[in-house]
Amino acid sequence: MSKKLLKSGAIVSSMTLVSRVLGLIRDMVVANLLGAGTAADVFFFANRIPNFLRRLFAEGAFAQAFIPVFTQYKQQENEDELRELVARVSGTLGCIVTVVTIIGMVASPVVAMIFGAGWFIDWLHDGPNADKFILSSLLLKITFPYLWFITFTGMSGAILNSFGRFAVASFTPVFLNAAMIAAALYYAPSLARPEVGLAWGVFVGGLLQFSFQLPFLWRLNMLRWPRWGWKHPGVQKIRTLMLPALFGVSVSQINLLFDTFMASFLVSGSISWLYYSDRLLEFPLGIFGIAIATVILPSLSERHVDKDPREFRQTMDWAVRMVGLLGIPAMAGMIVLATPMLRVLFMRGAFDSSDVLHASHSLIAFSCGLIFFMLIKIFAPGYYARQDTRTPVRYGIIAMISNIVLNGVFVLPFGYIGMAMATAISALLNATLLYRGLVKGNIYRISRYSWLFLARVFASTLLMAGVLCVLLPSWSQWLSFDFLHSLRLLLESIIGAIVLYGVSLVALGGRLEHLKSSSGAVSDD
Repeated sequence: MSKKLLKSGAIVSSMTLVSRVLGLIRDMVVANLLGAGTAADVFFFANRIPNFLRRLFAEGAFAQAFIPVFTQYKQQENEDELRELVARVSGTLGCIVTVVTIIGMVASPVVAMIFGAGWFIDWLHDGPNADKFILSSLLLKITFPYLWFITFTGMSGAILNSFGRFAVASFTPVFLNAAMIAAALYYAPSLARPEVGLAWGVFVGGLLQFSFQLPFLWRLNMLRWPRWGWKHPGVQKIRTLMLPALFGVSVSQINLLFDTFMASFLVSGSISWLYYSDRLLEFPLGIFGIAIATVILPSLSERHVDKDPREFRQTMDWAVRMVGLLGIPAMAGMIVLATPMLRVLFMRGAFDSSDVLHASHSLIAFSCGLIFFMLIKIFAPGYYARQDTRTPVRYGIIAMISNIVLNGVFVLPFGYIGMAMATAISALLNATLLYRGLVKGNIYRISRYSWLFLARVFASTLLMAGVLCVLLPSWSQWLSFDFLHSLRLLLESIIGAIVLYGVSLVALGGRLEHLKSSSGAVSDD
């Protein structure tokens, strides 16, 4: 099992790495084109709304409800029943998403009014941000169809993952990044409003992602003509699991939307600074946290169906060790290297040194919660695999409310940085509640074996971060370096930090057997 998980995790991480690297290139191109001003704020706003719904209908709540039921059908029913489930789910989900997409396009001014209230108020009173409201309404009409494409992409990706075809679904986002890069380089600059060209890049990217996965479904004989199936037993079960999961998965997205709402009242550039810092945070979160969560959910679902609690706990424990091994040093690195990374990646064109400093402040605040974001991705599947979607919802709502309250507390003294602080603290609360629930339910407890390993990781990380802090140049020195010098110095710092972390971890007793899912994982439960 450990070899299978490691291989699957490596595949997902490598494919995700390709996608995230292209994503960074995309953000660099966008930053050069739009900077962090009005155009960037509006584009990121118009892109965030369909992405919020994507997490609900495609990659988030739906996947967490669909994969356990699909796994159960795959193991207990015949192939005809399995294909019928695919047809009924795709038809039912497709009809719902089609209606939502049409409503979103037609009612885009209403959507912009709700989530960009500050801009709408300015529009009513001919204020300085009135143009943002008009432009955001237009861009939403272009970006909303992305929801339709990505919903079916998410469903086909869930099917492929259930068959162990992790590489295809993990590679798919490359097409979105490639489409947006092409739009930013060859189409958007020719327009009076470059942000409109980027919005069309999102549309085309969604279409390409949807088209890419169809041949792989056909090879598995899972490409079925959609049929309405609201009362189909499998669809009913997915509906039952998905409704509470909608709230659970949407917690982080609602927090982001609330941040967007609050940022519409702040100084221009706030949404963009939060976006760029969040995008950098998504790099390690996607490569490590989400990749590991992706491969353990089907495995945990199988262990639950097989009624094998020991293997279930060993898989969870392995995931926690892997997240600690990769996530803790990544968190420290993001905090220490926040300003140099933003300087190298984005400081060119319309994105200046002031934008780098502003974005670095929110990146440091976000990064303090990185390990907790990752742990949420690991602990939540422990519930979803058991077809318990209600408990994570309860904890998620508590975390969401705490985020809203903390936003109110931190925004006045700290502005947009306070929003990042509130998000990190609410992630800590959410991860704590999820873990406590697993322990109280006698489902999973971090083993002593893993605690000792995490202690070694933490000590190695402290040494790595301390050396980086001592050796890194000051901000004024970074500004005096040209791009190539800055890039070389940043790469040397990252590589040196990785080597130092690895050597110190081995010196403290870290071994390859810690990467195995069965090595003493539940011996003390």
